[in-house]
Amino acid sequence: QVQLTESGGGLVQSGGSLRLSCAASGLAVDTFSRYAMHWYRQTGGKEREWVAGMTVSGRTTKYADFVKGRFTISRDDLKKTLYLQMNDLNSEDTAMYYCNGPSWPPPDPGPHWGQGTQVTVST
Repeated sequence: QVQLTESGGGLVQSGGSLRLSCAASGLAVDTFSRYAMHWYRQTGGKEREWVAGMTVSGRTTKYADFVKGRFTISRDDLKKTLYLQMNDLNSEDTAMYYCNGPSWPPPDPGPHWGQGTQVTVST
């Protein structure tokens, strides 16, 4: 059974940075390497929104307009881990962040979700 486990969230001041990780288990390295993966986020009372996505081997990356130039998605297939480097954070980035896959193209999600990691940006 595929499991995704996010980590790296926390409390950060406006303008600060965080790096989120999503570790996949229950699948082989070569399987994960064939997964196009994504990050989504959700704030209470709002629908979950797509943030960023990456295809196999990182050939293609896509970002939501509201994070372009600030967030970077990456992956380490040998570690079966997806990352999201978040810079220049602001209060609107406060949300629960989830990794998801496999699916392409965005924004439609795949079948596997993690439990999420909370990011809170203070002003």
